[in-house]
Amino acid sequence: MQNLINQEQMRSADVFTVKNQEISAIELMEAASEAFVGEFIKEITGEDTPIDILCGKGNNGADGLAIARILKDKGYNQVSVYLIDFSGNETEEYKINLNRLKDLWFPLTTIKAVAELKTLKNGVIIDAVLGSGLNKALSGLYLELAQFINGLNARVIAVDIPTGFPAEGILDQSNVYIRAELVICFQRPKLNFFFPESANALERFRVVEIGLDEDYIESLDSPYKLLNGSDIKALFKPRKSFTHKGTYGHALIIAGQKETMGAAILAAQACLYGGAGLTTLSIPESGLTALNTALPEVMYINRTALQGTEKFNAVAVGPGLGTGTESAELLKSLLKLKKPLIIDADALHLLGNQKDLLKEVPEGSILTPHMKEFDHLFGQHDSWWARLETAREQAIELKCVIVLKNQYTFIVNQNGKVMINSTGNPAMAQGGMGDVLTGLIASFSAQAYLAEQSAYTACYLHGLSGDQLAVSKVSVKASAVAEQIPEVLKGLIK
Repeated sequence: MQNLINQEQMRSADVFTVKNQEISAIELMEAASEAFVGEFIKEITGEDTPIDILCGKGNNGADGLAIARILKDKGYNQVSVYLIDFSGNETEEYKINLNRLKDLWFPLTTIKAVAELKTLKNGVIIDAVLGSGLNKALSGLYLELAQFINGLNARVIAVDIPTGFPAEGILDQSNVYIRAELVICFQRPKLNFFFPESANALERFRVVEIGLDEDYIESLDSPYKLLNGSDIKALFKPRKSFTHKGTYGHALIIAGQKETMGAAILAAQACLYGGAGLTTLSIPESGLTALNTALPEVMYINRTALQGTEKFNAVAVGPGLGTGTESAELLKSLLKLKKPLIIDADALHLLGNQKDLLKEVPEGSILTPHMKEFDHLFGQHDSWWARLETAREQAIELKCVIVLKNQYTFIVNQNGKVMINSTGNPAMAQGGMGDVLTGLIASFSAQAYLAEQSAYTACYLHGLSGDQLAVSKVSVKASAVAEQIPEVLKGLIK
């Protein structure tokens, strides 16, 4: 997993790299600017595209100056540079890169008031105004600049981070940022890119390597890790000769009511396709015809026979379960068994209704709330940063894994460490996706993966399945995501 670090640590990585790799700060900046341009020209292929680069007087602006020079060298012939002169101090790197442009007789326009930018073209704007050094909301001329840029019909691509946007910490919804269609960031994404509030500042981001010392970055203490395919591939256990259905565990899923049988079947379907050796579904008898028709491989057990759960390697409860008295009593009886549970949907709602039951959740359980379910469990939150901090605290206190669902889902282990899943896409924004994820988690739990491994493996593969399907589709059904899982798993062993 890739270590995700804060901006103070990123600056220390800059210093360490300069000191230990016999490279100067200006050479490191040149490498970063080259990397930015390498990604930029994949996005903006037309060399005649009007490009306006807004450069502040710090190191982000220095990057912008170097980017202008490199773009010109690559044949982009309509590059204009605007020096945003709203503050006094210039960094040494800014001065060096400014002089390099002046030596080339590059046309530069100094801007002391936003009104002087009225001649900007409706092409591409490169935002290199402030970078990551800002620790307060935009105000004064910078606020006016952001509002002006946001009102233009122009594509904005930010260097490392949008102007005004904090790299980590609470995102105030009232703050204004220069909105970027794309951020090309250096070495690591910013933590705040993974929160929904970031949509006010950027649509998407790409990360480029700039030559920072990776061993040093990985040695830094951080509770945040970014999942990638190699992590899942290294963990995945291929099937071996002479194994059988008993080798791959037995999962029990307790789900569904007469009106919500689809949720139960989706969860069971995902468990089956995830590779569990045996899958048993506990549903009302009225759903048996639907189950036998849709999933004849899945077994059935009556709700009255759930006391003997010892034979099951994993137990999941919640999808479509209902929140009435009968379901509440069922959940209480399961909690008394002190066997780790995968708790989702209606079962989470029941825990939120009776918060004293949270103390009864068995250690090693996995809770899978979306935002509203999370706040129902743990109280209202004003920001996703605060929500994630609470998730870390509660995971430690409950000794459970919390899967806080989001476009970038946060998997928080019993030590409060956070794994961020990068797979998944808006095409998956349809009902039933959570049911499929629960079934997948149950499947990997039954196959003897640890709780956190089951959670993050299921999240990654669930999202990757949706990503593969979304290549040719605007929207993706939950059942299709489940059906794609065997293909995704096959890809891990190629």
